[in-house]
Amino acid sequence: MIREQLGFSGRAAIVTGGGTGIGLATARQLAKLGAQVVIASRSADELEAAAQRIREESGARCIAVPTDVKDEDAIIRLVERTMAEFGRIDVLVNNAGGTRMGPLEQIPTKGWDSIFDLNIRSAYICTREAGRHMIAAKSGAIVNISSGAGITGVRGGAHYSAAKSALQMFTRVTAAEWGKYGIRVNCVAPGAIASERAQEAWRVAKLHPGELAGNPLGRTGTTGEIANMIVFLASDAASFVSGQTIAVNGGPILPGIPDE
Repeated sequence: MIREQLGFSGRAAIVTGGGTGIGLATARQLAKLGAQVVIASRSADELEAAAQRIREESGARCIAVPTDVKDEDAIIRLVERTMAEFGRIDVLVNNAGGTRMGPLEQIPTKGWDSIFDLNIRSAYICTREAGRHMIAAKSGAIVNISSGAGITGVRGGAHYSAAKSALQMFTRVTAAEWGKYGIRVNCVAPGAIASERAQEAWRVAKLHPGELAGNPLGRTGTTGEIANMIVFLASDAASFVSGQTIAVNGGPILPGIPDE
């Protein structure tokens, strides 16, 4: 029963930020489970290489659509291309995001706006445009990718923390408004994840992954572990889950008596 509920045969999915990291891991899993996938990001070469890899691994159709998610017209074209190719949109994963850290007093207005455009405005436009077709079909699943920063905040990331927190509330309200159309909307908030780009950033900053984990499991997570939760939330196995933000972070960090 659960195996059938985790299947995506005949369904079409859009994954933004799908060329690397969590987005790529998610697109790979969706394709292996039978979905037809459209992946989007700014880097055309990187994106096409990812699509080719997905096609070879899964045998599923995977289309690369270069897209700057900060460009509203580009998002509209992404959704139109998906409908032209597959005639439906069953799953949307708003994964594109990121930040540049800096002290609050040094963040310029342009920098603040840029982080909000990338992390929340883009998800709103993608949801609005893909949502038109989900509403017409009376079904769909949307998964937004937040961050632990959206739950606890992070020093040096006031703009990023605020944008990700906004994404979590956007998730909740969208789920409340669109549940009547059979659309579920959830959010995943990853902790420290050892993606290729994150590991490179850690090397540059001379940080050890163990220093970043600080969780009960004592390690950083993998992109595949985040993709597992995303795919679950997009699947029929999560058919009664909506409006939730789920932290995937290795467990809570609590004050109190220290470990011996």
